[in-house]
Amino acid sequence: MSFNAVILAGSRGGIDPVAAYAGVANKALIAVGGRTMLARVVDALRGAGAGRILVSTNDEMVRREALALGAEPIAAEAGPSASAARGFELAGAPLLLTTADHALLRPEWITAFLGAVADDADVAVLLARRETIARDAPTTKRTYLRFADGDWSGCNLFWLATPAANAALDLWQQVERDRKRPWRIVRRLGIMPLLRYATGRLTLASALADIGARVGARARVVESSFGLAAVDVDKPGDLDLVRGLVE
Repeated sequence: MSFNAVILAGSRGGIDPVAAYAGVANKALIAVGGRTMLARVVDALRGAGAGRILVSTNDEMVRREALALGAEPIAAEAGPSASAARGFELAGAPLLLTTADHALLRPEWITAFLGAVADDADVAVLLARRETIARDAPTTKRTYLRFADGDWSGCNLFWLATPAANAALDLWQQVERDRKRPWRIVRRLGIMPLLRYATGRLTLASALADIGARVGARARVVESSFGLAAVDVDKPGDLDLVRGLVE
């Protein structure tokens, strides 16, 4: 299957603790198994059939690395959601979205994800259950969303299948802008789904369906059978784990 992809490799500003720990200027340039994390992600995308690969960054060294890898650097926007929207505007649907710190990414994870996306989906997200992650990476510490059907962690893989996925990107930008004003987030997402979540009665699939219905995009979840798909490099401990697994 051929598709286009966007890799988010922007910076939130200031000193990145993982980059500082590794002694490099930008996290995407950290070496893992003799390749930069960005190169490993590009390799995995190509191995899964990606054609055009865009790298969202404002770092000149990352830009040069992207060009050397045969990828297309584009200017990062003010935040990850806006950068994703810009990449979607340039590359169009269908589009795979991931991050430069997904150093363990493998082509078969991508292929399995795309093969499991429902035909009617406008947007799909890959997530892994806590027990799957604990089986494959028992020492990792992830952030989990607790739903009625279990605890889930994101895998940094998003499929923007149709132009309607723009609605989901718009919502992401709104939530990102309002992260310090939670009452606005509640108003946009709806009080009833949040109450069901708070009382442990909301399943993950229902949550995505509710959000999708609000924005006019059919949102679907795909469960990963690969626990390591949820391991990215957010902290120095993550880098030690990933390097140990690769090397």
